[in-house]
Amino acid sequence: MVFSSTTFLLAFLPLAAILYYICPRKLRNALLLVFSLSIMLFSTVFDYCNGLAIGHFRAKGRESGAKAMLIVSVVGNLAILGFFKYTDFAIDNLNGLLGTAIPALGLLLPIGISFYTFQTMSYTIDVFRGLVPPQRNIIDFGAYVTLFPQLIAGPIVQYKTVAYDLEHRRETIPLASEGLQRFVIGLGKKVLLANQMGAIWEDISAMSAPSVTTAWLGALAFTFQIYFDFSGYSDMAIGLGRFFGFHFLENFNYPYESRTVTEFWRRWHISLSTWFREYVYIPLGGNRKGLARQLLNITIVWFLTGLWHGASWNFVLWGVYYAALLILEKTFLLRWLDRAPRFVGHIYTCLCFVLGWVLFAITDFAQLGAYLSRLFSGPLWDTTSAYLLRCDWLLLVLAVVGCTSLPKRLWEKREQTLSPALSDGLRTVWAVIVLLVSIAFLVGDSYNPFLYFRF
Repeated sequence: MVFSSTTFLLAFLPLAAILYYICPRKLRNALLLVFSLSIMLFSTVFDYCNGLAIGHFRAKGRESGAKAMLIVSVVGNLAILGFFKYTDFAIDNLNGLLGTAIPALGLLLPIGISFYTFQTMSYTIDVFRGLVPPQRNIIDFGAYVTLFPQLIAGPIVQYKTVAYDLEHRRETIPLASEGLQRFVIGLGKKVLLANQMGAIWEDISAMSAPSVTTAWLGALAFTFQIYFDFSGYSDMAIGLGRFFGFHFLENFNYPYESRTVTEFWRRWHISLSTWFREYVYIPLGGNRKGLARQLLNITIVWFLTGLWHGASWNFVLWGVYYAALLILEKTFLLRWLDRAPRFVGHIYTCLCFVLGWVLFAITDFAQLGAYLSRLFSGPLWDTTSAYLLRCDWLLLVLAVVGCTSLPKRLWEKREQTLSPALSDGLRTVWAVIVLLVSIAFLVGDSYNPFLYFRF
């Protein structure tokens, strides 16, 4: 059940909100746990016990015992993730290499497993590091693991960022209103922009021989689709979190405005980048052990980042592609870009991430190679190009403007001239309009995927 479904909007969310606010405060965490309990009870109990054990050994000064329990937590979580996510992938590759016919297990990937596995691991690691005390209330810990607002597709919420909210949050009408408005904006990004761009990409990617212009329009369509899809989901998750009194950290900061790939990855999927930096890159040595070691660490992190996104070699290729770009920037390219005009950096970065999203979108290597070749060879223009530009130019303009900070800056400038009451009223009216239009689109449109839902 995704946020942009009518079932969620018209049934689950109203029911959850009503039950949450009529429920006594002491029982609200238990209610949040019940809402999501069917998804990962084992992970909750497993890392709750590991956290207590790590805290116990640390209190006794037995670092070896704490380290052993941390290893149990990390290995156990990765084993569960690896089994469900990569077993069939490994079998398929083994059959290809050895000519065997081992049957695939046909495992269904538990929804959100890549996200909540990283969350629970971050908890036990932070307990081991002494950054947070072990949570002794299993209901509070279970509510953290199973919070439905961000369960399906992130952001990855580290325990230390919501530990206070779990026990001391205060729900207020202004915060709930702000949260619902943020949710609606995310819904609009998803339904009105991401879905429409996704339909364009789906049509173009299915063409056998698109022209160069059409192929680039398709690549741009997917570029916009994945941004509005995932940032829209993050907006909805953050908004629902605020509605229930939680303050999730931001996950996007207008990444398509970046001037370097390094900057892009500081702005895109911030929670994932932060997780890999804190729990993989820095423990490997980060940039503290010389340039050669730093470049190796970057390669390892991005190989794992690609693999985290899916059990397919195109995701690994995507990760290696970004590792190569980041290594080039670390060694010499950043210095050159700093001296170049700003527009040069923007063009370079845009080309990098548009091509990167093509690698991300197409899992079949033969189809991927064919599509990449169409970006640079063949007829420059065809009737499809003209048709797409004539029919979808407004959507493209809205997407270009919508992925920048321009609308926010214009609104903030205008808001300075308005009274608080009028400003709040306009925000509410705008949210209602976006909600009604989005619901209308949902009722009449069967194309409504969430790209990060599969991870």
